[in-house]
Parts: sequence; structure tokens; C-alpha cells
Amino acid sequence: MRNPLLDSPISRVGWLFGTLVGLAVGLPLSTGPVRVVDGLIVCTGLPRWVFRRGGTCVGSVYLTRDNDGPRVLRHERVHVAQWRRYGMLMPVLYAAAGRDPLRNRFEVEAGLEDGGYR
Repeated sequence: MRNPLLDSPISRVGWLFGTLVGLAVGLPLSTGPVRVVDGLIVCTGLPRWVFRRGGTCVGSVYLTRDNDGPRVLRHERVHVAQWRRYGMLMPVLYAAAGRDPLRNRFEVEAGLEDGGYR
């Protein structure tokens, strides 16, 4: 039996909610360009307290200060697909996967080298 929470209308609502949260944080705090790259909304110029490492993806919104090269954006687009699949389970599952990006299954799936982890 298929899990109704994954790749479903329920997960899509969670992804949309995450995107709205990302926009609510990214748009007012962004001091750099905001642009859309292949469906990924990239908000730049954010203060460092908004995210860990080089940036974070919330729904379809990537929040960063200046870490927005093509390889990183390819990595973040995988996170968008993960958000669509898992919806609001994504933050919980991501946290449960651990803080070490080399062992975090979501970072491994998105590509460690593209994410700047190797």
C-alpha cells in the first residue's frame, strides 16, 4: 500500500506551505537579487543567522548570503524535489538524518560535491 503522506496531495500542500515560509523569510530579509532559476527561488544577501552552512532550502526557496553558483543551485533543486516528496515531514526527516552532511541521506542524494561538502 502506498504511503498517503509521500508524493501525494498532502505532501504537495506541505511543500507549498514550506515555500510560503521560505518567501516570508527570504523576501523581506534579502538585500541581494531574488531570482528564479529552473523553478528554484533564490534569495541572496540574507544575514548568516537565517541558515547554517552556505544556505538552506525551504520548500522551493533557497536562502543564502552569496552561495549561489550553478553547482550549488543544482544541489538545491534536488532538495526542492525532496520537499515535494516529503512535504512538512522534510524538516523532521532531515533533522533525524543528522547534522553531518557526509552521512545525511538528503545531502548525499542532492550531491555532496555540488553542495560543497567535498
